[in-house]
Amino acid sequence: MSLNTLIQTLPKAELHVHIEGTFEPELMFAIAQRNGVKIPYDSVEEVRAAYDFHNLQSFLDIYYAGAAVLLHEQDFYDLTRAYLLHCKADNVVHTEMFFDPQTHTARGVAFDTVISGITRACEDARQEWGITAKLIMCFLRHLSEEDALATLALALPFKDKIIGVGLDSSEVGHPPSKFERVFAAARAAGFLVVAHAGEEGPPQYVYEALDKLQVNRIDHGVRSEEDEALMARLVAEQMPLTVCPLSNLKLKVVNHLNQHNLRRMLQRGVLVTVNSDDPAYFGGYVNQNFSELAEALDLSAAEIRTLCKNSLTASFLNAEEKAAWCQKIDSYI
Repeated sequence: MSLNTLIQTLPKAELHVHIEGTFEPELMFAIAQRNGVKIPYDSVEEVRAAYDFHNLQSFLDIYYAGAAVLLHEQDFYDLTRAYLLHCKADNVVHTEMFFDPQTHTARGVAFDTVISGITRACEDARQEWGITAKLIMCFLRHLSEEDALATLALALPFKDKIIGVGLDSSEVGHPPSKFERVFAAARAAGFLVVAHAGEEGPPQYVYEALDKLQVNRIDHGVRSEEDEALMARLVAEQMPLTVCPLSNLKLKVVNHLNQHNLRRMLQRGVLVTVNSDDPAYFGGYVNQNFSELAEALDLSAAEIRTLCKNSLTASFLNAEEKAAWCQKIDSYI
């Protein structure tokens, strides 16, 4: 059996995907036209050509511009359903999606509009395809602590629909400690917590996410390898890292995929997982990340199995659900 067949066949979870980052140019253009929103592109081809950037900030610029066409509940439904169709194709049986309410509420779109469209699509996917989904609300770290606290307050009436909170957007210059009080309030309200750290930011940001935010998972975390004590801690605590290889390549965290440190971290016993981050912008959904990484790093079938099991182990599914999916992976021949 080829590795690509194995990748396609094994069940897996995705734990690091921004729903706004799954916005394919065709859908963006269609919703812009439907809503009468002017975007600075005259065709799908022009939109796709704009998906060429050199660092995190240049990506974020077009990311936020694209999100501006999302106005109505149906827009968020269509966006989410399109992503979940990719999950179905890639045998992603469980996904934990980030969404950025501040990107939308700042434009006058109600919190309820955003979450209602997303959750309706998730429920339809569960009923139609058996895919389970959980939502993680991210705070935009380039905005203020006060703005984050206001967003947390908006989220409380929808707590039954949101399993956790996270921290994303421009990393450098906005350390996790900036949001220590926000995350303390979120934990007190019963949310699980995750945070982007150690992508463009230094290992110190990972320490802050662990110690000041008390996260359940680290998103990215690839620069942790620069600090030996931190690596030892990640292994000892089995702290999950939600790694996004094609994102790291596109944003120049690595210059070539064969330089990526995921396999080294995996071999050291770090609980690393493979994810797509913003797949519409970075060149591939989960299985594409697996396939290109497997080729670049010469991953073995056993390592691919481990990575799929890691994704479920690191998820926020309950223990019984995790065990059942891991058993299916172990029993697959």
